[in-house]
Amino acid sequence: MSYTHTFQDIRDRPVAVVGAGTLGRRIALMFASRGGTVRIYARRDDQRAEATRFVAESLPKLLSDRGFGEVGVAVGASSLDEALDGAWLAVESVPEKLEIKVPLWGEIDRAASPDTIFGTNSSSFPSRLMADNVRDKTRLCNTHFGMPPELPAVELMSDGQTDRGLLDSLLAVLPEFGLHPFEARKESTGFIFNRIWAAIKRESLAVVAEGVARPEDVDGMFKLNLQVPVGPFQMMDLVGLDVVLDIENHYAAEFPHLPQSVRDLLQSYVDAGKLGVKSGEGFYTYRTT
Repeated sequence: MSYTHTFQDIRDRPVAVVGAGTLGRRIALMFASRGGTVRIYARRDDQRAEATRFVAESLPKLLSDRGFGEVGVAVGASSLDEALDGAWLAVESVPEKLEIKVPLWGEIDRAASPDTIFGTNSSSFPSRLMADNVRDKTRLCNTHFGMPPELPAVELMSDGQTDRGLLDSLLAVLPEFGLHPFEARKESTGFIFNRIWAAIKRESLAVVAEGVARPEDVDGMFKLNLQVPVGPFQMMDLVGLDVVLDIENHYAAEFPHLPQSVRDLLQSYVDAGKLGVKSGEGFYTYRTT
């Protein structure tokens, strides 16, 4: 089976997004920005409704800011069969648990058209680990989205068997939707950007754990020297310190040499219920309403 597509081949075919959370609805937004149809599948009616409403409300500003595209439509699908009917691409964006992803990909595999490209938005697991129930593993890869539309980078990574034409197709077609693809040339925990960002976070945490500096010192220098609006500790508070700790534990399981003091510092905040913006306090204190 060939998974090579051009934009002309797929412009009248839908995209299926499986998962309607923060990233799922943003991924759907991008694929609805060239006049086509995106079908969003989620088990709960309210999640589908919220996701389709987000796309409809966000599309005009996205197109105005970007300067190209056409208003498409996002519709809720109450079953995988409905979502995947005729889709050229299926993007999975569900919680980072292999016990969810592995069986789900089996269901997607059974429902999808023979030439549908499979992409997982997983930020920490290579697609190879969720391919057990995918019959043709050459159609599966990682499609790790940033936080579109503000952060429109997409990292592509083979499952070890991914069809070369499939990857080349995504590299060529995704920019049509205002997305910027980059390929990880070999399997890499953390892909490209998150692996580099993890090193920045880890060294920032080490500096604080060793008593060399305070979080605000690190952030202040980071912002001044790199001319960016926020520093590492502000970013970690935004993501959630429990999530940051999970990610760091995942890296440590693969790379045992990483410093324990970094995880201990994060654990102390998590144990105290200081999770960042979502709890009202992390490395900084936030006003809650």
